Amino acid sequence: MTSARSHLTDLTRFAPLLPGYQPREPQLEMAEAVEKAIRGGGTLMVEAETGTGKTLAYLVPALLSEGPTLVSTGTKSLQDQLFFKDLPLVRKALGLPRKVALLKGRANYLCPYRLELHQEEARFLTRETVEQMQIVAHWAGRTRTGDIAELQQLPEDAPIWPWVTSTADNCLGTDCPSYQECPLMNARKEAQEADLVVVNHHLFFADAALRGSGAGMELLPSANTVIFDEAHQLPEIAAAFFGDTLSTRQVQELGRDSLSEAGQTSADLSTLNQLIASVEKGCLDFRLSLGEMERRAPWSDVCENEAVMQAGEDLLEALRQLDVFLGPLGKASRGMEACSRRASEHVDCLAAYLKGDQPNRVYWFETFKRTVVLHSTPLSVSAQLRAQRERNPCSWILTSATLSVGGRFEHIQKRLGLDSADTLRLESPFDFKKQAVFYAPDGLPQPNDPDYTRALTEAMVPVIKAAGGRTFFLFTSHRALREAAAILRSAVDYPLLVQGESGRRELLDTFRDKGNAVLLGTSSFWEGIDVRGEALSCVIIDKLPFGSPGDPVAAARIEHINRNGGNAFRDYQLPQAVLALRQGAGRLIRDPQDTGLLVVADPRLLTKSYGKLFVNSLPNMTRTRKLDVVQRFFAYLARQGQTSQAGVPSNESAPGIPAAANEQPSGVSTGQREA
Repeated sequence: MTSARSHLTDLTRFAPLLPGYQPREPQLEMAEAVEKAIRGGGTLMVEAETGTGKTLAYLVPALLSEGPTLVSTGTKSLQDQLFFKDLPLVRKALGLPRKVALLKGRANYLCPYRLELHQEEARFLTRETVEQMQIVAHWAGRTRTGDIAELQQLPEDAPIWPWVTSTADNCLGTDCPSYQECPLMNARKEAQEADLVVVNHHLFFADAALRGSGAGMELLPSANTVIFDEAHQLPEIAAAFFGDTLSTRQVQELGRDSLSEAGQTSADLSTLNQLIASVEKGCLDFRLSLGEMERRAPWSDVCENEAVMQAGEDLLEALRQLDVFLGPLGKASRGMEACSRRASEHVDCLAAYLKGDQPNRVYWFETFKRTVVLHSTPLSVSAQLRAQRERNPCSWILTSATLSVGGRFEHIQKRLGLDSADTLRLESPFDFKKQAVFYAPDGLPQPNDPDYTRALTEAMVPVIKAAGGRTFFLFTSHRALREAAAILRSAVDYPLLVQGESGRRELLDTFRDKGNAVLLGTSSFWEGIDVRGEALSCVIIDKLPFGSPGDPVAAARIEHINRNGGNAFRDYQLPQAVLALRQGAGRLIRDPQDTGLLVVADPRLLTKSYGKLFVNSLPNMTRTRKLDVVQRFFAYLARQGQTSQAGVPSNESAPGIPAAANEQPSGVSTGQREA
């Protein structure tokens, strides 16, 4: 069989489809390693920094292999990009008749049964959802896939979606009267017949959790190879799916579905209405018992509060009575059987949560305006993932731009239980020394100073002006974001885009269109964002992104590590922060022609002993602590005509840049980062 390297170096294949295509040595090295892992059934971790071309490096050997292969991505948008853009190109270049499929989670597909059910039973619908129902019904008659992403006329959070999509709780499976026309089942059938299936991490681990439960169910086809892109996200996503979650919204949906299904039976609707009203009241009282404020906290904070525990027990009793009532009705219809099963599962889950005695788990909750979500999360998923590998032996390829800390993979290997995995680090082919400047401003207070955000924001105003807007200002907290936004509204004349004031997609589209905007964002803007060219020329990071000590899961992990003789700061908090900083910094240079400025403002970068680990994990940019060097850098780029052209040519010195290159702050290494 022709190798992946020979295909990628054959310009007659890819050059006509990718203008300017040239094979890159790191890309070829990765393709060979992936090919070897697939052939040998091994586990491979590849850190492929921005510009490596990792998508081609894993798709080419995957399509050349016998399959079947699962490619799992971090987000649905990347999933769509792979399926609709990258895969067609690679298949055309290779000329191979490989069958591919796209498979998303259940909530992404129209449920014809629930659409029909709620069109007939409209008692719960508002005027808004009635109008949205009509839009969905019109689209349902034309769609081939039933993927709700097609219907861009409605937002992702439109209130109609829970009424016309299914969940694992309310799906009727093979007994559904609309089973033959079910988009989800059709998508799963296509996936079973495909050589390569594009999924996402949430779906993969939902399937793994189901298989591990012994329920005899599976969502995904078996595969010879699984490739995880954006693999740095796996530990947190896996923990969510190997844990348990119950929300008052789920409980309320059970009541509504029970009433809808009961209309097809001889059930005593008066009694059922009373039971559902009791459950609804229990949900409301439980939410109220936890206080008006929205928060995220460990259950241990409230488990000794008599009012909270009483409200929880009252809700549990109301659920038990509903469960008893629904039990005999389960034989009346498949829908009622599903409602009865859901009631029993909710009773078991809530009872276990209120008891809270499972070892090596953290019990925590989130409160929203009207809803409570209860979580039981494992402190580690390494054992579950090892068991998953043993049950389903196949090749695993894990890749991301950020997997290592200080050049070493032990942190991610330990969290995923993949200690014996082969590892490969591939540095970016970009010339960061020419393309970018790293600015560590001087004179800021310590991050715990109440005046820090104000001082930082005021210090960044001349930086933003020098950049002509075109800035991502990334924060580690919403509070700091709001404070900075209030200051910048009167301090700069550029369009100010603030997370929370519009949707993420709308903010990014506006940022690209404006060309001189300043976007303020928190965690969701630190990764998975790709803005190339002049529109983004400056990334400012307010603090080193250590996880919040108030996060209940992180706090429990820290306590667990320290209690068992480890050092949680060294072994968990510091590596996590380094990976997060690398993700944020990675927003700046996305293309060989990009140029720009990275600002990491936190004084601890230079004053703490661990600061060197952060600095050495970043690309080897030109470095400075002087504002005038930053201003001369942008002035130089402006004189070049466009920042999308050359940054700092090797044979021509930009004013201020040689000084910056030689000016190393104390505690910062002048050489390349660790290999």
